[in-house]
Amino acid sequence: MNKAVRWLYHSRILRWFVFGTFSIVFGLASAVAIVLAHDSLTYKHRDLQKISPSELALHPEPGGPKNLPVVSDYVEGDEDNFTRECKGKERLVIVGGGWAAVSLLSKLEPGRYNVTLVSPNNFYLFTPLLPSATVGTVEPRSLIEPIRKVLSRHRGHYVQGKAIDVELGSSIDPSEGGTQRLLEVQLVSGEEKSGMPGRGHPEAQPAAGSSAPPRDEVKDRRVYIPYDKLVVAVGSVTSTHGVPGLEHAFHLKDIEDARGIRSRILDNLEIASLPTTTPEEREKLLSFVISGGGPTGVETASEIYDMLNEDVLDYYPKLLRQQAKVWLIQSRSHILNTYSEKISKYAEEKFARDEVHIVTNARVKEVKQDSVSYTVKDEDGKVTEHEVPSGMTLWSTGIAMSPFTRSMTQMLPNQSHLKALLVDSHLRVQGTPKGTVYALGDASTLDTRLIDSLYDFVDECDTDHDGRISYNEFQKLASSVRKRFPLASKHFEKLRDLFETYDKDHDEHLSTNEIADMFLETQRKMTALPATAQVASQEGAYLAKKLNKLAKLKEKGQLLPSPSKAEDPVPKVDLDEMHYTPFSYRNLGSLAYIGNAAAFDLPLPEPIGSFAGGLVAMYMWRSFYLSEQVSTRTRMLLLSDYIRRGIWGRDISRI
Repeated sequence: MNKAVRWLYHSRILRWFVFGTFSIVFGLASAVAIVLAHDSLTYKHRDLQKISPSELALHPEPGGPKNLPVVSDYVEGDEDNFTRECKGKERLVIVGGGWAAVSLLSKLEPGRYNVTLVSPNNFYLFTPLLPSATVGTVEPRSLIEPIRKVLSRHRGHYVQGKAIDVELGSSIDPSEGGTQRLLEVQLVSGEEKSGMPGRGHPEAQPAAGSSAPPRDEVKDRRVYIPYDKLVVAVGSVTSTHGVPGLEHAFHLKDIEDARGIRSRILDNLEIASLPTTTPEEREKLLSFVISGGGPTGVETASEIYDMLNEDVLDYYPKLLRQQAKVWLIQSRSHILNTYSEKISKYAEEKFARDEVHIVTNARVKEVKQDSVSYTVKDEDGKVTEHEVPSGMTLWSTGIAMSPFTRSMTQMLPNQSHLKALLVDSHLRVQGTPKGTVYALGDASTLDTRLIDSLYDFVDECDTDHDGRISYNEFQKLASSVRKRFPLASKHFEKLRDLFETYDKDHDEHLSTNEIADMFLETQRKMTALPATAQVASQEGAYLAKKLNKLAKLKEKGQLLPSPSKAEDPVPKVDLDEMHYTPFSYRNLGSLAYIGNAAAFDLPLPEPIGSFAGGLVAMYMWRSFYLSEQVSTRTRMLLLSDYIRRGIWGRDISRI
């Protein structure tokens, strides 16, 4: 017996058991201690008597072309020394609260700017996981982070509103003789934003005998917000492509969209379970049609299929699972067509096994209340029309400009793009005074109009002024092109071969016409950056680092001041060009969820770059998105959702 005790004592297994037990007990005790300490320090009386906002913050003075209240100070502007110091900094106004804006705020150093963010939503939304929220795999609250928490490290100001118009003026201070730079904002209430009836409607009035006070009227209330630097990061809206009947379809851009889809699916399941429902009605209720074979459409189809195959099979009549169908309508020849061919094929084979119905080379003709009409073109070019019943239709087919972005393109010169604001290599909006207005994410697209700068490049690089470009001058021209048009960089790598290709007369010089041919061909090959969260995040981080550097140089007195007079609205010195490099996008790959499986399309050589698989790939997909959360809070919420779903399944209650 003593030998056994001594063996256990010296046993490695025993030591691991004792150490593990101690670690668990210590961890639980520490967690309890932290909660108790937090509660004891948080719930206490605080003296708030010394807070006194400025008169200008409480009563903004009117001004600007429309004589609107100018929000030059904020109620929280004098709460502490740090906030008061920020008041004297350059005003950085950010429009939008998505990926680009939050990435910018995360990398921006606190105290460098007086930051204001304008958005109709007071939260940041992790959009890649919205398809998971449509069926309850994750809860909507797990995907959002309050904007005020993100702004808190900057002591920034949040304004719940929508940008309507912008005055590009030359000065932030009208007393200097110039016109103010002002952003016109329409304030919105939570009721207006969520589509609920506003004050004045009978449904919104307090009930008889209610003690609830009436809400202040904010509808159509507009203000001006002054800025030194404006960042447009308003994202995009879903493109309609002129298809009629989209009022009967759902989109998937916001939390309300995900909640609406979830409610519709659960309602359909409950109605389909009733004995009074006819077979024809049940067929329509259990048909889920998704238009668009990109990542959003594919992932939503996968999530609906998972719910039908797991929760519906367990808790609803099995007839529902037998009759339920998921349709995916794609206009191209393959789904996930922006991914590698290997991944598209894997996804299609996976959906074929799961009996998710894919219709390719099809275009939706009309969306009706309970059906979807579409046309299919076969290999011979013959077009046939079809119709499928639909109890829930999701429209997920491309993007279009938001109203604010469209208004800016109409106001500015040389803005010819149909989907976004044209920006240069420093992300500055074309047609605005340099260094004052930037655009990020879906609201922007890098300028690819290489031919428009032909004579500028020739004049800059033609050192002997003979109207032709020698090879030495061509090397300088290629360097300038790569700098001003980063998307053209890969087309200007083998310079000698490129020079000889377009030197048609073999005189060792390129004429203006030969350079024009080169630019036109290169312009046709240039591909715009995709409208993805990855691009928006990188653009936000890039702009933050540049603004940090410019602020530091200004504090040291090493930065030439921007002009303030109306007669000199454009800086003589390009500060962005002088002090920072152009934006360069780094493709980190793409990933997609495909029903208990995932696919990765990475910028690596085959076969490593593109791979797809089952559970292991799915856990890698989840791990990546967990790491991409902006806070530990959302990571823990998301992780708990995955654990809850794995143990108890999805929440199928309709609330």
